[in-house]
Amino acid sequence: MRRTQAGCLIVAVLIAVLGTPVLAVATASPAAADECYTWTRTLSQGTSGADVRQLQIRIAGWPGYHSCLAIDGAFGPATATALKRFQSAYGLVADGIAGSATYSKIYAVQDADCTPAHFSYAEMDDDRVGGWSGGKVSATTAKANALRQMWKLEALRHALGNNPLVVTSGFRSISCNNSLGGASNSQHLYGMAADLVSSYVSLCRIAQEARYHGFSGIFGPGYPGHGDHVHVDSRAENDDDGIANGFSWSAPNCGI
Repeated sequence: MRRTQAGCLIVAVLIAVLGTPVLAVATASPAAADECYTWTRTLSQGTSGADVRQLQIRIAGWPGYHSCLAIDGAFGPATATALKRFQSAYGLVADGIAGSATYSKIYAVQDADCTPAHFSYAEMDDDRVGGWSGGKVSATTAKANALRQMWKLEALRHALGNNPLVVTSGFRSISCNNSLGGASNSQHLYGMAADLVSSYVSLCRIAQEARYHGFSGIFGPGYPGHGDHVHVDSRAENDDDGIANGFSWSAPNCGI
């Protein structure tokens, strides 16, 4: 679902007492409201709160090479850097301050259910009938993790020239994962992973660009079983798998 952008010009034709048409022009305030989430204050370094956390979720795909952004509700230097990259990518003034222009851009690429424009809960859920249950975490956690992944995927897609990316596998229940021969502690079981293909860019191009968009796990061509897709995940941010996860990238045919 798409929304009309704030700031549109509203023109009303009024008929004066003498019958003379008069144009009354009003401009709506930018970034006034959104169906998913509405920010009500300017955010910059030093601020904190739930609104900072919501911002971090949406810019987590812009941390830079071999990095990820903590979703902790504290606006520090890493958040400012990611925000500047987001602003630059979308043609905004890259000042690292989240105000009406930044919020308007987020609203423009955000659907009413808080997913980014080009990805959906449905395509991120392999168990489309069973919902988000049956994995290694609660259904609520799995769905929240998937949302965070989607915003990273939106950043990756944008960086690849807005060419479509197709998610061939996202969240899996344990039974689904077993049927696919997935690893017993796969990041897919937490809603933390996505397998990608594209008819517009090569698998190597996807894997190479993913290094800049917050993915701590990347596996592609040259890695066993990944010759026909690129797997990306956020293992370094997974506090539920009992593993001291760091970064793990392997796509030898792509120079990774």
